[in-house]
Amino acid sequence: MSKSVATRTSLVQFQGHFDGLEDGVVRGWATCNLKKFSPVRIHIIIDGQEVGMATADLPREDVQAKLSLPTADLGFRFEIPPSYFNGEKHTLSLRLDDRSALPLLSDGMTSITFSGHLKPSYKSHVDGVKQGALRGWVLRKLPDSEEAGDVVLSILVDGIRIGQTRANRYRGDVAAVLGCDPNCGFEFPIPQALRGSGQHTIKVLAQPDDIELDGCPIITSFADDAFESRIIDVTNELDEIYRRMAKLRQELRDLVPKRPYTLGDYDRWARKYYTLLSKRVAEQRVRAEKNGVLTPLVSILCPVYRPLESDFKAAVQSVIDQTYKNWELILVDDAGKSRETTEIINNFVKSDPRIKCVTLKKNIGIAGATNVAMDAAKGQYIAFFDHDDLLVNVAIEIMVIAAHETGAKLLYSDEDKIDQAGYYLEPNLKPDFNYRYLLGCNYICHLTMVDAATMRQIGHLNSDYNGAQDHDFVLKATEVLKPSEIFHVPEILYHWRKTPNSTAVDVSQKTYAINAGVKCVADHLKRRKIASKVSSIRGLTLYGVEWTSRTQSSVTIIIPFKDQLDTTLTCVENILKHTEYKNYNIILIDNWSVRDETLDFIKKIQKHEKVSVITVEEPFNFSRLNNIAVAQTTSDFVVFMNNDVFVEDPKWLHRMVGEAQAFKDVGAVGAKLLYPNDTIQHAGVVVGPAGVAAHVHRGDPLSEYGYIGRTMLSHEVTAVTAALMLVRRTVFEEVGGFDEEALKVAFNDVDLCLKIRRAGYRIIFSAETIAYHHESLSRGTDDKPEHETRFFLETQTMLERWSSDPLFERDPSYPRYFTVDQQTFFNLVDPEYLDT
Repeated sequence: MSKSVATRTSLVQFQGHFDGLEDGVVRGWATCNLKKFSPVRIHIIIDGQEVGMATADLPREDVQAKLSLPTADLGFRFEIPPSYFNGEKHTLSLRLDDRSALPLLSDGMTSITFSGHLKPSYKSHVDGVKQGALRGWVLRKLPDSEEAGDVVLSILVDGIRIGQTRANRYRGDVAAVLGCDPNCGFEFPIPQALRGSGQHTIKVLAQPDDIELDGCPIITSFADDAFESRIIDVTNELDEIYRRMAKLRQELRDLVPKRPYTLGDYDRWARKYYTLLSKRVAEQRVRAEKNGVLTPLVSILCPVYRPLESDFKAAVQSVIDQTYKNWELILVDDAGKSRETTEIINNFVKSDPRIKCVTLKKNIGIAGATNVAMDAAKGQYIAFFDHDDLLVNVAIEIMVIAAHETGAKLLYSDEDKIDQAGYYLEPNLKPDFNYRYLLGCNYICHLTMVDAATMRQIGHLNSDYNGAQDHDFVLKATEVLKPSEIFHVPEILYHWRKTPNSTAVDVSQKTYAINAGVKCVADHLKRRKIASKVSSIRGLTLYGVEWTSRTQSSVTIIIPFKDQLDTTLTCVENILKHTEYKNYNIILIDNWSVRDETLDFIKKIQKHEKVSVITVEEPFNFSRLNNIAVAQTTSDFVVFMNNDVFVEDPKWLHRMVGEAQAFKDVGAVGAKLLYPNDTIQHAGVVVGPAGVAAHVHRGDPLSEYGYIGRTMLSHEVTAVTAALMLVRRTVFEEVGGFDEEALKVAFNDVDLCLKIRRAGYRIIFSAETIAYHHESLSRGTDDKPEHETRFFLETQTMLERWSSDPLFERDPSYPRYFTVDQQTFFNLVDPEYLDT
């Protein structure tokens, strides 16, 4: 009873108190102050309508003693009709016969709000395990309703939930005894992995209340046959041995005393790399000479304008020192009017007939000077070279061999920088040809070699793009060449000189280059007739592209979930609130939700014109859930989204669809996902045998650029996470969708991406599409003991399926110099282990 035992509602007639609402029952007391005593009637009002009356004639000795009343028969109770416990909010008030309000609780309020569901009662029994299945029955009864089956059950083995089932099987024996709904039985097959001679503890819990069924817990083994049991025991032992071997192997690697190579000590790594590179090329040279490899003339073009004497001499000497001998170096003195430079050029020309000079009377800039060199070139291949940089001594030889072996018409290598003290630093280690990345920056840069006929087809450098003339040239090359005709030579062959006046030190010293870069990318897309807007990112030579097509393809957003109402609700509400794109719908896949509030949410959300719900009562299988949903849509694109991903940018879907609409060969698009603390969770996935798959730049701050702009620039990748992934529906069907047999939980998205890539489509990481991912809220992590076996088997599936595939052996979107199983874009592979 409340501390405020008596609250006078009428000085003349009534006094009373409402004690509370519990388990659907209203309780309190009331009495009449008139001399002629009679029980007081209480009118129950819900949402402004009277739903019944209660008579205050139940014993309440506590009130009688406190107020010294002649009778204790003044308590009342009233059961709220079950229909009002539907998850909605309702208002309750109590009225007396004179229509005055009975105060509620101790604060004098005259109404309260209630919601929720009534708790049911249960009858049940677990019969035990027979023929490999757990059997039993359960009935649930709500107030004012009949006992019924169809109860959802969770099965726990040794404290771990292994699955769910529904008690809807026919049990005539139970119905005959209890006269109840016969469809109340359950049968749950015991998973193969648990069948063995070991003892297990089983519990069965009725959902959503987690009520343990009668007959629990059961302690038993799941062995039906001694031979089968032994086979399973041995299999489980082997699985455990494999897991332990994998852990021990990693521990041994960690124990080996070695200093790993990282970008932090690149100079040490590079010196070992260049020594080994020379040895490798020498071995290749011997094989090449036996095969009679051709030695075409290579023209090396070098505009010259007032270089530092020492740097210029070193640059020319690096050409002279080339192991490949059939070259010509064309120096174009761009009217620099420097006696020292002219003298150096003349001395080189006299000492080596392969060095030629064209002297200009008027300065025409780097583009014009390069064009003069183009016209003077006689070689079959053309290489571009800056007057203060350095070529690695085997650079031209390696490029010519690659051109001969691949038939490529434009080739580019990796590069690094060298400072005034001779230290190697800041390497630009590149992916294989990556057109989308090229739109964002000229990652190709040096060393570039092009077939002479192709160079003339592309035409002269355009001085309108001075500062970005080489970027414009490469973009024009993509307009006349097939992607297969552009080849990345995966060797570091060029040193970019880092001098005080170089863009290698401070790009802001050449702001004109930024404007030229924006213009050359925009003009390239105009020539391709692709609607877009191009802008500089943070005032740098990094470019963002916004696709501006007005066509809105249809999109279906697919979101699997199980309960987690607050998370799922936020996910859906954010989509509906923050999506500017109009032509979309949402399919929610309910995978065994049991909480009353979740079921209420499903009823409500299905009324929204853009939302539908599919119920799948099967064990969690991410691949199957999404395959089921895709089969029920005809949209142009499908978006796979975890229920713990929250979007906030109104253009998020516009950006993803735009990436796919811009180019027909784009099969999938991923997004930049952030942890709640604004660090990166996903910026693309790299694959490889060492680690199967890894999220690059995980943990980096949102403000960082990533390696060579990777987190700021949209680019092609080998895989993206299905936590937020857009896929062209026809492509999804073409490659067979997700693997719901062998990859039910882990790596299914990576496997799908590899299938998409193998089918000839590109996958784009959209850096401009940003969402927040509360990772693992949706299903937990894979490092729990109960998940180890499943994760181990899925890892083995990936290794067995993809280890011989070139896409997996060396990720074309990820520089081969970086490790996959350590910190991406930071830890370097020991040069001794680089593939040749």
